[in-house]
Amino acid sequence: MNTLAVNLLLALAWAALFGSFGWLTLSSGFVLGYVILWLLGPLMGGSANYAGKVYYWIKLIILFHYELVVSSLEVLWDIITPQHRARPAIIDVPLDVKTDAGILLVTNLISLTPGTLSLDVSEDRRTLKVHAMFADDPDAVRDALKNGMEKWVIDAVEGP
Repeated sequence: MNTLAVNLLLALAWAALFGSFGWLTLSSGFVLGYVILWLLGPLMGGSANYAGKVYYWIKLIILFHYELVVSSLEVLWDIITPQHRARPAIIDVPLDVKTDAGILLVTNLISLTPGTLSLDVSEDRRTLKVHAMFADDPDAVRDALKNGMEKWVIDAVEGP
């Protein structure tokens, strides 16, 4: 059985024991189930990978929200100031992510970030076309996407 599903079942069992399905009871049950599965990892096989993935998913969520706030402020600043720094361009970004879920997540995170928009994925799924609002240096934008969102997604979805 999937380790995440087991963890969710443990959280539900914990909440049932307390007779309360509030967010605090469910989250404490999830954390307790996570610790139990981490400790039992060598006996069950595969749970250690699950423990590492949770770290990378939390990292992805936190870093994406940071990028979201920074890019929102950058676009807002460009809108409210008299000088416009926008130099839009369409940039080809080579993809290292291999899974469908990973490609979907990378493209969606890029599109959700103000100032960037995913346009197309090539037929061979190795290149992503991105419209960037601030593309004075296309190589810097490409490197930022590859070393940022794509790397975080690879760590979370495919494993480091």
